[in-house]
Amino acid sequence: MMKPVARKQRCAVYTRKSTEEGLDQEFNSLDAQRDACEAFVTSQKAEGWVLVPGRYDDGGFSGGTLERPALKRLLTDVEAGLIDVVVVYKIDRLSRSLLDFSKLVELFDRHAVTFVSVTQSFNTTTSMGRLTLNILLSFAQFEREVIGERIRDKFAASRKKGMWMGGQVPLGYRVENRKLLIHEVEAATVRMIFERFVSIGSATILARELHAEGVTTRSGRPVEKGFLYKLLNNRVYIGMAVHKGTAYPGEHEAIIDRALWDKVHSILKENPRKRAGYARRQTPALLRGLIFAPNGRAMSPTHTRKGGKLYRYYTTTSVNRLGPETCTVRRVPAAEIETVVIDQLRSLLRAPELIVRTFMAARQEDESITEAEVREALLTLDPLWDELFPAEQARIVQLLVERIDLAPDGASIRIRTEGLESLVTELRGRGDIRRAA
Repeated sequence: MMKPVARKQRCAVYTRKSTEEGLDQEFNSLDAQRDACEAFVTSQKAEGWVLVPGRYDDGGFSGGTLERPALKRLLTDVEAGLIDVVVVYKIDRLSRSLLDFSKLVELFDRHAVTFVSVTQSFNTTTSMGRLTLNILLSFAQFEREVIGERIRDKFAASRKKGMWMGGQVPLGYRVENRKLLIHEVEAATVRMIFERFVSIGSATILARELHAEGVTTRSGRPVEKGFLYKLLNNRVYIGMAVHKGTAYPGEHEAIIDRALWDKVHSILKENPRKRAGYARRQTPALLRGLIFAPNGRAMSPTHTRKGGKLYRYYTTTSVNRLGPETCTVRRVPAAEIETVVIDQLRSLLRAPELIVRTFMAARQEDESITEAEVREALLTLDPLWDELFPAEQARIVQLLVERIDLAPDGASIRIRTEGLESLVTELRGRGDIRRAA
């Protein structure tokens, strides 16, 4: 009697190693696992077992997740009907999670795929094999959780001693022999940011200034408000090591002294709206909300201090957010453009055609007004302008100007006719506005 011919069983060997340590060696852990599995498949040749071409090796991937490139390729081939048997050295090479493993076994069952562990003999097609698998996997998951707890406890104990335990290195420091050391160039930038925040009181304005000056993060990205808040609240800079919200004395040297830190955080504790109002009062801007760049975007007032001197600018908002290539006019000196606008206003107020136009408009509201009164009111403003308080100058500009559009070769100013009428009425009723503020 002839022995029945065994059906061909296509076998895929899967290997995994949690860390990348030793993977660069000529013969590593993945190779050892594969050799053992291939030898087992060879021993089952009489049963029709043959290796499929290709390798399914995951080096440097944890068994606690299914997000592994080789495993994904393996599962894709299983679903495509290209594999009959999955062979591993130990079951925890496939997964250390009981929940994930149960999902994999269900997938194997749906596609009539057998799972085999070389060092733990069982067959997943039988109830006893499933029981054995679940018991072994429970111990594998328990081992993983115990290892995780040990790592977390060691990490917490090290942080309490003030040790640096890895992660993103804060601006102003470098790592050498697993210790934080001061990077002098970056540390100077950190001190400058803390000091200027104290003088300005606004992270928004400070971010704009730093962007205008070309100050960037370590990666070369523009300094943004969120980055500043994170930096200003990082207790590493006063020599502390923080673990889960609790600060401990660190082994590293502080960059910021406690007095400067306390000044910064006394400001941060204030209401953000109050701080923003204070910052706006410290930075006068006659054209706030009126001036627009050639690309149609608004331009915002900003300022910087160099050598104790204040320099004011209007910067295009798209440049701040999207980069300098978004507009041909990135920023203009505030004093320069404000002088141009004011001189243009003073010239317009003396123009006969504007006086007549204002008179005709004002006459519709008040038939008793005369052209002479309109002319006198408008001409009176010109010699008084330099004596007005800044707040009154800003109010009049906001009253008279509708919009200012910048171009690479000049600017166009759109006047509010109704604003001229209101100003004439106000001047006519008060006579002198020098005391207004």
